[in-house]
Amino acid sequence: MSDLALIGCGYWGKNLARNFLHLGILHTLCDTDENLLASYGQEYGSVRKALSLDAVLSDPSVTKIAIATPAATHFSLAYKALLAGKDVYVEKPLCLSIAEATKLIALANSMKRVLMVGHLLQYHPYVAKLRELISEGKLGKLYYIASNRLNLGKIRREENALWSFAPHDISVILSLAGQRPLSVQCNGEHYLTKGVPDTTMTQLVFANGVRAHIYVSWLNPFKEQKLTVIGSEGMAVFDDTKPWADKLTLYYDYLKWEDGQVPVAMKLSGTPIVVPEDEPLLAECRHFVECCHHRLTPRTDGEEGLDVLRVLDAAQRSMQSDGHKTSVDETQQASYFAHETAIIDDGAAIGDGCSIWHFSHVSSMSSLGEGCNLGQNVFIAPEVSLGRNVKIQNNVSVYTGTTIEDDVFLGPSCVLTNVSNPRSQVNRKSIYETTTIRRGASIGANATIVCGITLGRYCFIAAGAVVTENVPDYALMMGVPAVQKGWMSRHGHRLDFDNQHIATCPESGFQYKLNTVDSSVRCLNVPEDEPLPVDVQIGSKPYRDYKRKS
Repeated sequence: MSDLALIGCGYWGKNLARNFLHLGILHTLCDTDENLLASYGQEYGSVRKALSLDAVLSDPSVTKIAIATPAATHFSLAYKALLAGKDVYVEKPLCLSIAEATKLIALANSMKRVLMVGHLLQYHPYVAKLRELISEGKLGKLYYIASNRLNLGKIRREENALWSFAPHDISVILSLAGQRPLSVQCNGEHYLTKGVPDTTMTQLVFANGVRAHIYVSWLNPFKEQKLTVIGSEGMAVFDDTKPWADKLTLYYDYLKWEDGQVPVAMKLSGTPIVVPEDEPLLAECRHFVECCHHRLTPRTDGEEGLDVLRVLDAAQRSMQSDGHKTSVDETQQASYFAHETAIIDDGAAIGDGCSIWHFSHVSSMSSLGEGCNLGQNVFIAPEVSLGRNVKIQNNVSVYTGTTIEDDVFLGPSCVLTNVSNPRSQVNRKSIYETTTIRRGASIGANATIVCGITLGRYCFIAAGAVVTENVPDYALMMGVPAVQKGWMSRHGHRLDFDNQHIATCPESGFQYKLNTVDSSVRCLNVPEDEPLPVDVQIGSKPYRDYKRKS
């Protein structure tokens, strides 16, 4: 029976879609990108396509939700899905804070719903074999676990290497050690993007004497995904980059004791261990379906996801304190400012560094990413999700059904809606229309955004405009109703394209290319989903000075 909807159909979502389709349960693909949905081939012909999350959540034929969207959206989407009575699978990490994870677990328990986290390695047949060897005592007393996850792959700016690479390894190490660590130490260094460590080393100490280290880096010339487990009677090495039959090797009698006191290393060839081949992601998806069908607790349930978050949180705190030892049981309250007249409901998740000013109200079940700034008299409705560094000026209400990504600017008294045809006598609370404002977009003062649309990345909505249709990335929209009047750079300057369809931003020097086939613009210097480099984040002179020069 097909009853699962996949939310987020991009890079990793495609892999989940393939496996859920193979299991025969994929009902709906949901994403805000129409072109992405259209890219799914004929094999998905019987699968519904949806742009609206609310339409999916209100569909009684959908009983399961899988979420493969950016980590900053996990809490809001999972909360909505659980509240709608769906079983929920969330890609790693479960969310970005301990407080958010605790709320999701409590809601899942109260709604009697399955909540599972996609810690993929837990479903790898060779990791299962490792757990079996340890539980049977085949390696003797467990001493030490070492994990290396290295690559020269996608280099991120929105999250560091610890949060990007380490969750899977932390999950596995906790399961092999059988408990939470007593202490965590972490050191990291940033070389490419200031404040975003490219390489980190995390050390864990457990009460049973086991120690572990996790070394992650995206500045390595070759790919390495290796887990080494050392016990008193043997060693096991799991190398996930090798062919299936060579992934797990055991080394017994690796020491001999001369005179009963001096340990001498023995150079012995290892013994390969081979288990039946099974795709880990398929096994993970199958496990979720079985847990939903039989009402079982998943191997990687919400509590397991929370334990991983506790270690990540402790490692992050340690790294920020120059590697000082920290505890996973320390409570870390979000550090933010709220004026004494502001109202913050219980159940609202507020990120570090936020400022919430006079007479503003943040409702329960909403979430604010790090560094958001809410001016005076701002209202954030329930279930609204704000990304990081969102700036909302005075007298703005953000209603349920709205998702705002990182670095968005909302000007004074701009208007957002969530019902296209409101009537006081007709209750449409269950069918709020979704509005998505993508990364870096700016909305001018007194502009109106009619609901049910998507504003593209770095688009610029002029003051007083009334926007009724989807807006492309970088588009400049003006008028009533708004029409496109050109293109804007990430720094908010008009782009004038030459005969080669190239334009240069006068402030940053970044170049942009216009694709005349589909009328789209892309930045040639920094990908649209990455933040600005630090050296161009501070303006040097006002907009009118650039206009006078031109």
